[in-house]
Amino acid sequence: MRIAFGTDEPTSLTDAIKQHLTDGGHEVVAAAAEGAPWPDVGRAVGEAVVGDSADVGVVCCWTGTGVSIAANKVPGVRAALCTDAETARGARRWNDANVLALSLRLASAEVAAEMLNAFLATEPDPDESPEIAKLS
Repeated sequence: MRIAFGTDEPTSLTDAIKQHLTDGGHEVVAAAAEGAPWPDVGRAVGEAVVGDSADVGVVCCWTGTGVSIAANKVPGVRAALCTDAETARGARRWNDANVLALSLRLASAEVAAEMLNAFLATEPDPDESPEIAKLS
């Protein structure tokens, strides 16, 4: 899977996230320069996802809120700020989230890996399609 990745602050956690994705056989595409301002990071990842440069996206900032807001400004993006694996799984299943937003303050490498695994392994529930369509 091609995954657009962006962060406004390169850290050991963002390195661990990229390594986890690569180790899982995914191609990580840098959508924005690491350390770019969070609005630029969110927008770049969102544009990569809706522009078919990536299948899904992962964005990070201190709280995760800014990059999720910025990504959600791109039409067609459904970014979800998640703090645990079950929320990430539900975001994919029920909301067809295509961008996972993570907080650099709250996530550890282990919790981030659990969220990534849940997000990437979950398919959207087709029964939710009518509800998702209401977002456009």
